[in-house]
Amino acid sequence: MISSEDIKEFAYSIGAEKCGVANVDSFRDAPNGFRPKDIYKDCQSAIVFLKQMPTEIILADNPIPYTNTAFLLYSDLDRIGLDICRFFQKHGKHAIPIPADNPYLYWNEKNKRGQGILSLRHSAYLAGLGVLGKNTLLINNELGNMVYIGAVLTNAQLVPDPLVENLECPPKCTICIDACPQKALDGVTVNQKLCRQISLYQNERGFDIYDCNACRKSCILRTGK
Repeated sequence: MISSEDIKEFAYSIGAEKCGVANVDSFRDAPNGFRPKDIYKDCQSAIVFLKQMPTEIILADNPIPYTNTAFLLYSDLDRIGLDICRFFQKHGKHAIPIPADNPYLYWNEKNKRGQGILSLRHSAYLAGLGVLGKNTLLINNELGNMVYIGAVLTNAQLVPDPLVENLECPPKCTICIDACPQKALDGVTVNQKLCRQISLYQNERGFDIYDCNACRKSCILRTGK
């Protein structure tokens, strides 16, 4: 019988920095088609885990260090997810990994809006790993907003973690909203069409480049993490 503590201990042993569990029923407010049971009908629990990018990397004056590190983190999160699936199988349960980044099915070309098969930010919130800031990013009380997220869905019934309390953006703080050069933030959501115009592009060689992170940087500079 696998417990929540068993899976957390294993996740930490293979590189996760934070790990939490959400019950499948807590996703009831997610959009139809983007709930755990829409991906895996036997799902009972979601295991969500975090890795942090060292904050100084995003403060570099050139976008390449951040871009390369982000791709490495996505790959590492996918590896952790696959290893967790193997762990469940070894113990007589089953699990499905959720991609940390690409690919995803939903894409609205007109609005340049993509949507993963499961919202990892909301999953992390439901697994007690943090709260969503006004820049729409997950904020963990120890790792700040420089966290990258992975998840696994399992048919194991695990004890969920409580939601985080006593952590939120200061009510009157608008530093991330004000920092956005595209005016893509309203404190609740992000206009992906405006954001993507400068935050993600391909250079002439065809490499994907992550560039503008003004909302994230401004929060780091204020809080130190």
